[in-house]
Amino acid sequence: MASKVKQSYKCSECGNLTAKWFGRCPECQSWSTIEETATTAAALRKVSAGAVSAPARRIADVDVEAARARPTGVEELDRVLGGGLVPGSVVLLAGEPGVGKSTLLLEVASRYAGRGKQTALIVTGEESASQVRLRAERTGALAPALYLAAETDLSALIGHVDTVSPGLLIVDSVQTIASPAIEGSAGGVTQIRAVASALIAMAKERGIATVIVGHVTKDGAIAGPRLLEHLVDVVLHFEGDRHSTLRLVRAVKNRFGPADEVGCFEMVDEGIRGLADPSGLFISDREHAVAGTCVTITVDGRRPLPAETQALATDSNLASPRRSVSGLDAARVAMSIAVLSRCGVNLGKHDVFAATVGGVKVTEPAADLALALSLASSARDRALPVSMVAFGEVSLAGDIRRVTGASRRLAEAARMGFKTAIVPSGSGKAPAGLRVIEVRTLAEAVHAAGLHEGSPTGG
Repeated sequence: MASKVKQSYKCSECGNLTAKWFGRCPECQSWSTIEETATTAAALRKVSAGAVSAPARRIADVDVEAARARPTGVEELDRVLGGGLVPGSVVLLAGEPGVGKSTLLLEVASRYAGRGKQTALIVTGEESASQVRLRAERTGALAPALYLAAETDLSALIGHVDTVSPGLLIVDSVQTIASPAIEGSAGGVTQIRAVASALIAMAKERGIATVIVGHVTKDGAIAGPRLLEHLVDVVLHFEGDRHSTLRLVRAVKNRFGPADEVGCFEMVDEGIRGLADPSGLFISDREHAVAGTCVTITVDGRRPLPAETQALATDSNLASPRRSVSGLDAARVAMSIAVLSRCGVNLGKHDVFAATVGGVKVTEPAADLALALSLASSARDRALPVSMVAFGEVSLAGDIRRVTGASRRLAEAARMGFKTAIVPSGSGKAPAGLRVIEVRTLAEAVHAAGLHEGSPTGG
């Protein structure tokens, strides 16, 4: 009996199959990616047994040494990876152009090859080997066991791997590599899927730790098919503002470690360096208090980091006062302005400017209280003490809600030398040397900070 052929529709981005055509894929939300395809219904409902690649073993007898992470030599990256690179693992590192992906991976390859145990190979399709060599000379990333190759052909890339037999392979980037056997140009969905699948299969078969560089779209998502993110073992986002020296490596997916870790780096003239304690980048270095500033303790992944919120409220001559926000959530700034009006701090006729220090982005609700206090401080023209921090979520009713990781935030505040912390009620035991003021409402917080009506000018 002949197999029955039926029509279905497949998304070229994520491979999702649907029974009817959609303008937007219901799985990955991509537009105009649904294509008609013919599928053959399976004639057999029973599958016979086949040959196995390796016999099943008791779980206690499985060797775990093959899955042990090897440190890269870059401690901040090892923190995010969960200890280092696992042989045979495939890591996808994505980020905007010019953010420093190639510089970071050149440093990783140099330190990996510098240990002398195995070689490292960088295959670049975006630069020539001489360009990479110049950067390595500038950043001090020259190592005898580090090899470079400029290729855009997949078969040539595999030929270099056969010759060098590296322990670490870096492909920069997957959008520039193509295979003549596959239709489409380099960077297309079909080519990216085929190239990535070949690299992943080679890495697993030969036990090569592989890092693939990927581009991002204007929305910040990884370019190419979403299937790529499912196939690799680790997905890392490399973030940073070109106008700031701060760079963050954030784990989005990690099969070998935590998926909520963040690594901090700083771009310098000599390349890129890890920041084990980046606290000083996010707060101003001043001796005297200034109105309109308040320090908070954020938690990015598992890492508590101090951040300074700044606000400036000035009288406005416009019918619709200006609202300018940088590094903060504009919606939460607008909400804080509205809730402050219930506490006697009316900013409806003021131009309001709110920002963070050091280019860091603070979007978690725990920064609400510090933002509200910095707005009230600017409106009252009264400075908060430089030794004070505040964190807590502000509700529309003016309540201060508890936030996660309160004990870690308090411990970081005490370590940084702060003396006073205004926090939600029930935040836990205060560390030694830190005076904790628990508040239930924003009005109580404004009063505790000395910003209520009729209080003396602070300093």
